[in-house]
Amino acid sequence: MHVQPRQNPLSRSDFFPDQRSERPPVEGTVARGQLREDTYFYTGKIGNNPGNYMPFPVTEDVLRRGRERYNIYCAPCHSRVGDGNGFIPSRGFALKPPTFHKPRWQKAALGEIYDVITNGSGIMPDYASQIPPQDRWNIVAYIRALQLSQNATRADVPAGQVVPSEPPQFRGQPGSGATLPVIAPETTSKSEEHK
Repeated sequence: MHVQPRQNPLSRSDFFPDQRSERPPVEGTVARGQLREDTYFYTGKIGNNPGNYMPFPVTEDVLRRGRERYNIYCAPCHSRVGDGNGFIPSRGFALKPPTFHKPRWQKAALGEIYDVITNGSGIMPDYASQIPPQDRWNIVAYIRALQLSQNATRADVPAGQVVPSEPPQFRGQPGSGATLPVIAPETTSKSEEHK
């Protein structure tokens, strides 16, 4: 077993007509993890047009992950609130990135936002190699949440909810930065006390 007939990588082989020891994959072979049956999930398009629905339910975990990825990849240019006043443009970058709060981007299909993250647009590079498809959709969901949060009116607030919300109550000191604050357990809200 120690000495077996074998070929060194990329060596010459007289066995095959093209004299290559490395063989091309069998036609139709798909690498593990590369079967992309759901084209909308990977492109954001239905045919050649951008779709306008999320390919999975949007949950709190999806938005949390979207915020995390957005703050890493998008916020340096677009800012944490999506207004285009990020750190990079403030340092003299010639072109300011667009704000997500203009009607053009508020009306944009979700698949179009996904496509811009995947393929880039204008001076924005593509992030296909840095951000996996699932996280790109998470970012799209978070951008929609940002748009809603920055353009909400009092009519959008559910009945019975106080605006602005009550600040959190801390148990003991609110934290020093080196230590985390401990939030006191919720009690009945003032609006419920007045009923």
